[in-house]
Amino acid sequence: MHNATNKTNKKKLLFITTGGTIASAQTPQGLAPALSSEELLAQMPELDELCQPFTRALFSIDSTNMRPAHWLRLADTIRQEYDGYDGFIVCHGTDTMAYTAAALSYLIQDADKPVILTGAQKPISWQITDAKKNLRDSVLCALDPLSRGVMVVFDGQVIAGTRAKKVKTYSYDAFTSINFPCLAQVREDGLLRYIESPRPSGPPRFYSALDEKVFLLKLTPGLSPAILAPILELYDCIVVESFGVGGMPDELAEALAEQLRRYAAHEKIVILGTQVPYEGSDVGVYAVGGQLKKQFRFLEARDMTLEACCAKIMWLMGQKELDYAAIERAFYSRINFDTYL
Repeated sequence: MHNATNKTNKKKLLFITTGGTIASAQTPQGLAPALSSEELLAQMPELDELCQPFTRALFSIDSTNMRPAHWLRLADTIRQEYDGYDGFIVCHGTDTMAYTAAALSYLIQDADKPVILTGAQKPISWQITDAKKNLRDSVLCALDPLSRGVMVVFDGQVIAGTRAKKVKTYSYDAFTSINFPCLAQVREDGLLRYIESPRPSGPPRFYSALDEKVFLLKLTPGLSPAILAPILELYDCIVVESFGVGGMPDELAEALAEQLRRYAAHEKIVILGTQVPYEGSDVGVYAVGGQLKKQFRFLEARDMTLEACCAKIMWLMGQKELDYAAIERAFYSRINFDTYL
């Protein structure tokens, strides 16, 4: 347990606001982002007792509208402000927070400072809300001397950025860590840490390119193979949410193999994952999966979340100098000290 309330030398934390439920207000059409970054922090004057809070408003959007361009702007903002602050707290909508956390884990590497994403299931201006606890927990996490890299802090849990997934639509415990333990738990006066991140061996590295041409295809029984041709025309990578440990219907697999033959070997990437949240894929377990290896070349998501899988391949494809072999090696490698992949 680490005492986070050092009042003699308060750390400087930058709160980056993007909208989301935490900053929303009721409108005739429903909840919509409304509070400015200053109005958001004004709801919690007690944070002044813990740290020196500063604000920066980047967007005021529902996280449904968050795109890779927003991830790049977030990463660039942290790059610009990195030397001036001891940590960063990104206030974000919950619906796409897992995607943003995963993307920032690849765009910001070897950061020796905490980059924390948090939000709320209810607006901070409401009398009953989880927003204030989540913000305070994020501050306590940011002040902990062992906190570094990208994390999601929600309902007292500290989750690695590439392992977070939203699993509940209304409850306060909306996020869980997939196929990896939580890094820590927030207690009243600091963290109970389960996993200590190693110190990065060099200075932080920031990346500024992503390739958005990644399509996530969820298999359903009877899905028409005719869908594959237009997808491959528009996208350079298909991430397949297959059945079980990696099953794909024979008809669909044959059609995919046929479509891939229309392109040069390096032009299209297929990644097989699973619709099952826990324990990951293992395509070779059943004959229906083993047959796929004879039909076309693919990467396997294994125990990655689909959010991290999409973010990682966008980042790899964004590095245009990488050929397929280099992408394959990197896809199966632990890229960053805090990605745990």
